[in-house]
Amino acid sequence: MDINQILLQAFAPMIASYGWLFVLLIVIGLLKTPFMKGVIGEALVNLAAALFLDKNIYRLFKNVTLPTEDGSTQVDHVIVSPYGIFVIETKNLKGWIFGSAQQKMWTQQIYKHKNQFQNPLHQNYKHTQTLQSALEIEPSKLFSLVVFVGDSEFKTPMPENVVYAGGYIRFIKSKQQRLLSESEIAVVCRKIQAGRLKPSIKTHIEHVRHVKTIVEQKQQQPENACPKCGKPMILRTAKTGDNQGNQFWGCSGYPKCRTVKVV
Repeated sequence: MDINQILLQAFAPMIASYGWLFVLLIVIGLLKTPFMKGVIGEALVNLAAALFLDKNIYRLFKNVTLPTEDGSTQVDHVIVSPYGIFVIETKNLKGWIFGSAQQKMWTQQIYKHKNQFQNPLHQNYKHTQTLQSALEIEPSKLFSLVVFVGDSEFKTPMPENVVYAGGYIRFIKSKQQRLLSESEIAVVCRKIQAGRLKPSIKTHIEHVRHVKTIVEQKQQQPENACPKCGKPMILRTAKTGDNQGNQFWGCSGYPKCRTVKVV
């Protein structure tokens, strides 16, 4: 009898009696993974949309993966309505959240442990820009929205488009100015369906691999890199305006990227 058979016989009674416990521990472990947290967060946003948004007015698209020049970008949710197109990034986090619109990195604090993550507004900026280009639509008709689900609490003032799960429906319904006609909505919906990559496990895996590559490249970037596009910042001097003669850091990708930083 080999060692595997000996161990199996030794632990067989325990497995038979407490098998449900092992399964429960595995399920709990899976629920704590970043992937499952993301799935749960997106499901909550989907449920709220289904319950509180009229399907005849608001059209929901889930997990929209769009091709880009360097790979792909994935939008958690896109809601198309006469009052604009809402581009939604979901964050399932707990603990205290610190950040501002300008900061490159935000902070999550759970007791004494701190963890930094990318500013979700910057993350959603690329989503919005890609969608705007794909739809060939004015930027004023798109709204970037970041939704936090889970047991989190903002510890710094947040922009109006960074909300808890309970506030995201209110944000959407607060927009009452009609920006799109029914014919324009139909065109937008067709373009999203035609332009998105086919939803599949393969598409998701390839996108995750692309994101990991970007993260690794950013970790190798110099400290004085543009917080939006990653290109080097150049020291420039203002030639006109109230700040004439003052120096500032400007993105080398200008005019495509107009990011500036005060010296």
